[in-house]
Amino acid sequence: MQGSSKMPHTRNSSSLTSSTSYETPALSDLQQLLWLRGGSDNHVDQVWPNIYLGDAWAARSKTTLQSLNITHILNAADGPYSINTGAKYYADLQIEYYGVEAFDDPSFDLSTFFYDAANFIGKALNSPGGKVFVHCAMGVSRSATLVLAFLMIRENMTLVDALKAVSAHRNICPNSGFLSQLQDLDIKLNEERKGTRASAAKGL
Repeated sequence: MQGSSKMPHTRNSSSLTSSTSYETPALSDLQQLLWLRGGSDNHVDQVWPNIYLGDAWAARSKTTLQSLNITHILNAADGPYSINTGAKYYADLQIEYYGVEAFDDPSFDLSTFFYDAANFIGKALNSPGGKVFVHCAMGVSRSATLVLAFLMIRENMTLVDALKAVSAHRNICPNSGFLSQLQDLDIKLNEERKGTRASAAKGL
């Protein structure tokens, strides 16, 4: 249960939908996109180079984390009422820990953590030998949403491309509220990209 045997996308893979005509799909279309994917149901899967997405079992299995050479952990279900591991739990592994006390509830505003989580994942990947494990209880909603946000913010991907990239390796299912928050992020980033392209065109 080390992870998917399929190789994750390379970082320089060109975005399929990052054209000037891209528009953020409706929530129902995004949900349909998730139903059609064929990822795995392992405890942990590599969904992007050096980004592993998984569940609470993998988070508590130090042998699994060691075998994957994990250097950073992002717990999207931190806190006494959830997966209460914390930095002390991993003290003997020299793992850098970041906890987000989020609830898998459509009314919970996870978007306030999007940029901090993306920065933590980006920092992990840029560190020597950096490998980051992002998890919640099941590894399908809270943690998946933060990985998707990272791909959109730091890898310049559209929400559609991010969903395709991750769900090709792991079956994910962000709740409707989280998908809606990712929609809002997608619209914002798309507008920023259009503005940047317009500025570049004026400068020519």
